[in-house]
Amino acid sequence: MCRRIFRLIGVQLAVLWMAQLSMVQAQEHPKLILTKAGVERIRAELGTVPLFDASLERMQADVDAEIAMGIDTPIPRDYSGGYTHERHKRNFLMLQKAGVLYQILQDEKYARYVRDMLFQYEAMYKDLPIHPKERSYARGKLFWQCLNDSNWLVYVSQAYDCIYEWLSAGERQQLETNLFRPFADFISIENPQFFNRIHNHSTWGNAAVGMIGLVMGDEELVERALYGIKDDGLKAAERDDDGGLIRMEGQKAGFLANLDEPFSPDGYYTEGPYYQRYASYPFLLMAVGLQNIRPEMQIFAHKDSVLLKSVYALINLSDADGEFFPLNDAQKGMSYYSRELVSAVNIAYHYGEKDPELLSIAKKQGRVLLTDSGLSVALGLREDKSLPFEKSSVNLTDGAEGKEGGIAVLRRDDLELVFKYTAQGLSHGHYDKLSYMLYDRGQDILQDYGMARFVNIEQKGGGNYLKENTSWAKQSIAHNTLIQNETSHFDGRYETGSKHHSELYFYDTSNKEIQVVSAKERNAYPGTELHRTIALIAEEGYDHPIVLDILKVEAEGDNQYDLPFHFMGQLMEANFQYETPAALEAFGTKNGYQHLYLEGYGTPSGINTQLSWYRSGRFYTLITTSEAEDELLFTRLGADDPEFNLRRDAAFMVRRKGHPSTVFASIIEPHGSYSPVSEIAVKAESKIKALKILYSDREYLVVGVEDQTGNRSVFLMVLDDADKTKEHKLIINNTEYAWTGPYYYLKSKQ
Repeated sequence: MCRRIFRLIGVQLAVLWMAQLSMVQAQEHPKLILTKAGVERIRAELGTVPLFDASLERMQADVDAEIAMGIDTPIPRDYSGGYTHERHKRNFLMLQKAGVLYQILQDEKYARYVRDMLFQYEAMYKDLPIHPKERSYARGKLFWQCLNDSNWLVYVSQAYDCIYEWLSAGERQQLETNLFRPFADFISIENPQFFNRIHNHSTWGNAAVGMIGLVMGDEELVERALYGIKDDGLKAAERDDDGGLIRMEGQKAGFLANLDEPFSPDGYYTEGPYYQRYASYPFLLMAVGLQNIRPEMQIFAHKDSVLLKSVYALINLSDADGEFFPLNDAQKGMSYYSRELVSAVNIAYHYGEKDPELLSIAKKQGRVLLTDSGLSVALGLREDKSLPFEKSSVNLTDGAEGKEGGIAVLRRDDLELVFKYTAQGLSHGHYDKLSYMLYDRGQDILQDYGMARFVNIEQKGGGNYLKENTSWAKQSIAHNTLIQNETSHFDGRYETGSKHHSELYFYDTSNKEIQVVSAKERNAYPGTELHRTIALIAEEGYDHPIVLDILKVEAEGDNQYDLPFHFMGQLMEANFQYETPAALEAFGTKNGYQHLYLEGYGTPSGINTQLSWYRSGRFYTLITTSEAEDELLFTRLGADDPEFNLRRDAAFMVRRKGHPSTVFASIIEPHGSYSPVSEIAVKAESKIKALKILYSDREYLVVGVEDQTGNRSVFLMVLDDADKTKEHKLIINNTEYAWTGPYYYLKSKQ
């Protein structure tokens, strides 16, 4: 009995000691992203970890150059790309770096630089009015929108943490009273329409308030950041700069809600990889701060470790060159070489399972964070633990519970096919259900336009979204999907699109010779069901895998259907006659059609239409089934674009009229090569002779492919039952086919 009592007392004392130790550690600085123990380890390893040392050298050179130039905190006046905007952005980046350098090098010039700049901001902020530019739904003070003000505070909170103990108590009180607390209140309480929503904007705001709260030991700010503002007075009718609703009925707010709602269990972020990349910085940096200061929250285990999964999702949503697929609003060319992904990879490695495949991405990035996690990565590379990151086919669900569609990426050899059947994607979503993109060796062959915006280029709309983002980039015609009666999906209405999502029919990559994804969309047009199935087929006899695309439409009444193919490259030839107009005119009047010129038009010459083009050393041929009355159209962007905001990209379109229901079957075949050095074209002609729809009703759909040597293959599909165990039998042209599951592919035979 006595032993039990002593043991209990011992446990209680141990718990009390750990709690006291935790409180002591919580008062130490740095504690947010860097830790005291981490800094000591970094200092001990200096000069022995090549990638860390190189990153430190680059950062020191960058900050030293800024210190030599002097501090400038101008009165704000510009949009993105303007001097004051870029100066304040540069300032917060330099403040964060200088704080880190002070901790690692113990050189007080960096602490003085941070202090002096912070006090310049303190002197100006208390009398600073709202930013003079009036475009944003939530105007900032330092910047034209609260989003950028939040960027500032996320970075500056790290700098403040690094020099916290170097400052006097009076200096800290002055900064917190006149700058940091008012700043946090402004982007939260004074702008609930920005702070209290589910959106990447709010994630930045939540993290900004939370991180400065963690540094200051301000529990009220931290709770506000985690759970949002109660009784914010917001109405569902309020909209943001992109036309999206600020608040959906019953929606929660705060950092944890932004972690729970936009992420699927697979780590896919509903706004798409471009904004997932952007939001990954505040998500992960705030998480590190919580892990260091509130370890009991186990933030990296939250929602089955969704933050760590999100890093893998991002990498898997990049092409062979590391550039993110431009789903929804996205600037083409953004990649995992960005500073946000350097942070993401470092943090995922350090707080995850020390995955050696992440080290190969870090090695490509060529730099690390100068933090505990960055040192872990650099040490792993020093010890040669890196393994290649193997990107294979993947299907990522969308929606908080993974039940709102998703993204499938089929990969084989050099080809990557990206099939989108997601939810709307919040205000950055596009109206492109069942669309797809095709990449070959990192080059887009069938493209998604991305967004109409020149980020941080002042000459183009102050670096903000252009009106063409709404009138073109978001519209259905800007994507490789079906358009009914020249009207975008959901009539281009955000409220309608936000209520619906496409549904996966099946996804199967168990056989690497044929990988298939199939999904249905029942709400894009009233009374219409779209069912699209795409297969990536690697078969003997072809130079490269081919893409089989089957799109079945079931509708009511006679409709017009347009199926565009936004091909990239130089047109080689077509197997039909076409005319070119003497003068270019706009193809339509609305829903994106007003931005298209009609450059050519013709009709099919047979049961198949073929179009070939060349891009980056390889040829591509589109073969699609045709009906006699189809219209074959060549279009090019540029109409109704007086400021030349749009690229002059081309597209080929099949238009079919007078059908309630129909089937479009197509193949894209990569083949051959061309060398501009030898000037020799090899295998420039397609190997495919014919593509036929052999059978179609409400239960089954069968297509056949014949190559130039007479080999034939057949793809059979069940349209209304995806049960993998169900047996099927079908007789076509006196040939019986029997199989199990939703599809069957019979390889080529003569």
